[in-house]
Amino acid sequence: MSPGWIVVGGEALVDLVPGAGAAPGVLSPMTPLMGGGPFNVAVTLGRLGAPTRFLSRISTDTFGEALVERLRLSDVDVSMVQRGAEPTTLAVVGLAEDGSARYSFHVEGTADRLVADPGPLPDDVRALSLGTVSLLLEPGASAYEAMLRRESAAGRLVSLDPNVRAALVPDAGAYRARFRSWLPDVGLLKLSEEDAGWLAEGADPLAAVREWHGRGPAAVLLTRGAAGLAALTGAGDLVEVPARPVTVVDTIGAGDTVHGAVLAWLAEHDALSVDAVRALDADAWREALSFVADAAAVTCSRAGAEPPFAAELAAR
Repeated sequence: MSPGWIVVGGEALVDLVPGAGAAPGVLSPMTPLMGGGPFNVAVTLGRLGAPTRFLSRISTDTFGEALVERLRLSDVDVSMVQRGAEPTTLAVVGLAEDGSARYSFHVEGTADRLVADPGPLPDDVRALSLGTVSLLLEPGASAYEAMLRRESAAGRLVSLDPNVRAALVPDAGAYRARFRSWLPDVGLLKLSEEDAGWLAEGADPLAAVREWHGRGPAAVLLTRGAAGLAALTGAGDLVEVPARPVTVVDTIGAGDTVHGAVLAWLAEHDALSVDAVRALDADAWREALSFVADAAAVTCSRAGAEPPFAAELAAR
């Protein structure tokens, strides 16, 4: 991996996931699994060998202790983690017939939304990754937004996955406008086809991605579920890679694995800068997306957000 750290900012929470054999729409025993979009991104990066620090406020409750330990065991630096007595955010997961996840959140007064802006990041940081619920819930959302703009202005690569949780959006129009306002400061935009459609108010996702690409991002990575992955390069070329054949247990954390894996690939190829991302050609993106597809397939093959370790991908 190239020198320099990736800082991942955002929520760490616990997913309450239906047990094996649960039927859609039927209550069943729930298993607590650690998650949160940015948390999963950090775990993916750490497991794939990229120097990674996690920035959040994590509870001192039992769930919070487990979250911090999981970061450590995944080789993620926790020196920027803030701690507090507030409870851990809970996400109750429901599974659809195809194994896809739907979430309801318990977020009032929880620790991660009270994160404080740490100020300018250290000189050894090359990239900042943000996204998901942390960019919705105040006051933390404004703290992360301030970081996004400041670190972009300082020349760092900012990677964003909006990972929309529509049930938590109080004003859809205001959030869509806020999303568009971030784009000039985003070097790499990663989002799902479903999120792109929601953000574009039902318009064609690919057309929306092309418009957003023109507003600032050096490249855009689009996940398409079973249809695979696509990237819009700095030159405007569309590169597509199919999903890997896999028996899907569930898709929890798959998109986060994509986000973490592409950042790990960029780190490995000394491309953690806006200029480097913009310069990647179609062949480079095809190689990157192939690596990312392998990582996502491993996550989909097991329950909960369990990204692969580097050795697992090397063995594929």
